[in-house]
This record gives sequence, C-alpha cells and structure tokens, in this order.
Amino acid sequence: MKNHKPKILIVDDEEGFTKVTRLTLTDYEIREENNSARALETARSFQPDLILLDVMMPEFDGGDVAAQIRADPKLKRVPIVFLTAIVTERETAMRPLLGGYPFISKPVTPERLAESIERHLHPDD
Repeated sequence: MKNHKPKILIVDDEEGFTKVTRLTLTDYEIREENNSARALETARSFQPDLILLDVMMPEFDGGDVAAQIRADPKLKRVPIVFLTAIVTERETAMRPLLGGYPFISKPVTPERLAESIERHLHPDD
C-alpha cells in the first residue's frame, strides 16, 4: 500500500524560497507555483491538501488568489495559510489572522513551517 503524503501547494514569486521549502519539507508532496496568475490553474490540477500563499506578489496578490480559490467549488475548502514578510513573528502572535486567514511571517524555519502545516492540515487535533 502506498503512503499518501499530504499535498502542499506553495504560491510565492520568490523561486529561491519555494525551491528551498520543497527540498526541506520531505514529508509532503510539494508543488511550486511562482506566477500568481497561474495559481488557480495549478491548484485545480494539483488538488492540494493545503496552500501556502505569499501575500505580496506581482500581478495578483495573495488576497486576490485566495478569493479565486474560495470561489472555486472544488477548492473552496482547502486550507490557506498566508506567508508574509510584511508582518513580524511578534505581530503574528498578537494578530493570528490576516484577511481572515492564518499566516506565517517570513523568514520562517522549516520546523516552524512544518508545525504550521500540520496544525492547519489537522485543525481538530
């Protein structure tokens, strides 16, 4: 029997960040999307269990992409966690939601990212 690795879509215009994240998060099946205009199409084809979504990107920002995902019947229940460098880790603790979504401040360690992924993949645990 094949083990199912949770599928994580990372949408971030920083290719270096998505590549390092994919290489460090080996417990997950990771798909990278560095073009926010293609994020919805990639999410539809990949059918992720969770989406890590950068806030500040050219073309469409994270809020735009999140709205597109929420409008899609097959994706609207997929958890979204924003990634942002505009809010510090200390501010994250004081304000756990950004635009109604949980978020992680960058830079982020692989351990903290994995812990956040697990928390949002299994919110009832």
